[in-house]
Amino acid sequence: MGTRPADSIWHANLATMVPGGAPYGAVEDGALAICSRRLEYVGPAADLPPALSGPGTMRHDANGGWITPALIDCHTHLVFGGNRAEEFEARLRGDSYESAARRGGGILSTVAATRAASEAELLESARGRLKTLLAEGVRTVEVKSGYGLSLASELKMLRVARKLAAHANIRVRTTMLAAHAVPPEYAGRADDYVDYIVAEILPAAVGLADAVDAFAETIAFSNAQVERVFAAARALGLPVKLHADQLSDGGGAALAAASGALSADHLEYASEAGVRAMAAAGTVAVLLPGAYATVGARQPPPVAACRAHGVGMAVATDCNPGSSPMCSLLMAMNLACSLFRMTPEEALAGTTREAARALGLAAETGTLEAGRAAEFAVWRVGHPRELAYWMGGIAPVFVS
Repeated sequence: MGTRPADSIWHANLATMVPGGAPYGAVEDGALAICSRRLEYVGPAADLPPALSGPGTMRHDANGGWITPALIDCHTHLVFGGNRAEEFEARLRGDSYESAARRGGGILSTVAATRAASEAELLESARGRLKTLLAEGVRTVEVKSGYGLSLASELKMLRVARKLAAHANIRVRTTMLAAHAVPPEYAGRADDYVDYIVAEILPAAVGLADAVDAFAETIAFSNAQVERVFAAARALGLPVKLHADQLSDGGGAALAAASGALSADHLEYASEAGVRAMAAAGTVAVLLPGAYATVGARQPPPVAACRAHGVGMAVATDCNPGSSPMCSLLMAMNLACSLFRMTPEEALAGTTREAARALGLAAETGTLEAGRAAEFAVWRVGHPRELAYWMGGIAPVFVS
């Protein structure tokens, strides 16, 4: 700990989200001291070192409110063209997500709209969606490609995601998801498209993508095809993650674990063996209740098994035009509790500590600890459980 005075000190109740102690890592009547955008002290106000207070130190009082880590949305598809409201309406008439995809709708309809959109148009529409997330205390967002499915359009999406970070002054982690669907020009030739991803798209994405994702499913890519994509990603030094076991148990959880994936996402049909494999590999389960609700799924992800085997559970919006048109991370927390029976503490950990782990950022953010980035949100609530209790509609009074 340094000896110079802090730039600022906050007095509040703290939900540090550090595991192993009080629920929520709570420190009532606590203090945060910030030096050069880092947390210098986190703990009881009574123990705040006097050396951190000086004539130039700004002091803030949350007036009995709570400070949490700034929220993290670790799975989004924020950049896309058009919308799929017509498909949403068709599902309400009895159509299914899978049947729409097989007719050339679903992801491919968004691919057509995204390919046709300019970077400026994609940036403008994505900024509107991001603005809603930021208003809820989100300061780190993962943004996937996957609606371009060509070298030019996938790179276009990643460039737009990078621009979002500069426009909003937040952290954006970009993920290359070229293995999202087989584009129409490769219809019936999925292996050839995987060749194209490996030889052309992935090498060109180095420097624009922070990670590589794929969709392992009967309507998307086989495990063998995903393994080829992941092997190429690792050879380029890019970590991987996986859309796994969303519509069927295809062994996606185990594949993610065997690949050393940061996360396996969706997981509605993941087996207990797959969950055990994730526990051994340290792979985070990213749960996406918005997609579960929108597509009318009936089998929830294996939350109890994740608890039993010690698999960290993150929660994200999965904001996308087809299966989760939702821009509220607080709503995702509420749905995770209501639909998946997560606890409010698990939901908040899922949008802070575990979300940071799912993005490989656990050493930087996601908890309130000395040495971490000074990224936090101040809430006028009586207890942090209220963040999952409300179905959106609340906002922090300050976000750093």
